[in-house]
Amino acid sequence: LPGNPPVQTKKALKQRFLKLLPCCRPKSIPSLSESKTMASATLSSPGFLADSVEDEFELSTVCHRPEGLEQLQEQTKFTRKELQVLYRGFKNECPSGIVNEENFKQIYSQFFPQGDSSTYATFLFNAFDTDHDGSVSFEDFVSGLSTILRGTIDDRLNWAFNLYDLNKDGCITKEEMLDIMKSIYDMMGKYTYPAMREEAPREHVENFFQKMDRNKDGVVTIEEFLESCQKDENIMRSMQLFDSVI
Repeated sequence: LPGNPPVQTKKALKQRFLKLLPCCRPKSIPSLSESKTMASATLSSPGFLADSVEDEFELSTVCHRPEGLEQLQEQTKFTRKELQVLYRGFKNECPSGIVNEENFKQIYSQFFPQGDSSTYATFLFNAFDTDHDGSVSFEDFVSGLSTILRGTIDDRLNWAFNLYDLNKDGCITKEEMLDIMKSIYDMMGKYTYPAMREEAPREHVENFFQKMDRNKDGVVTIEEFLESCQKDENIMRSMQLFDSVI
């Protein structure tokens, strides 16, 4: 949303989105017909139950065991098969069942070796960590992912607003948006083409507030954010591209 990047094709967005999400990378998602070794990481009815003594032993080493499959189906907009695939990827990257901020930053940094993604990864981690306990469980992960990929336009915009509202006080300040924009530029690195100008983040912030801050009081509320985004055709097209990404 910040800066209104050009709209990409659904296929390109799908590839990039799955690549950026730490636990959904293609190499981390085996097929449903994997060997018994991987079967221990699947979700089986009625819940996350082990299929054998070996599975039971492996699950006993997990620090956090997720909720039952049926419950997650009710709480999210993913199918049973999608939850199975997502859990395999999450379990492969996060064997303990949870990921802390440092682990999250390490995973995320693999995709931006040319820049420093640590600050943006912290912002993203805090958006997924909805109960603010310093960790992201599988439930946290799929809940956020369900909102981003399958939620209504309002659901997705509310999630984005929460990401930008760094201190969670219900409004976005110029300082918060500047921190976000700087973190994005840091993540992209100094060797992009064309080269990013040093003043570009602040210019993006000014454009953002000129469009969003309707009453010119120096902050953007959720009401202003939703109203402005819903009237922006580029943003609306970007939101619709997330439909059926997985």
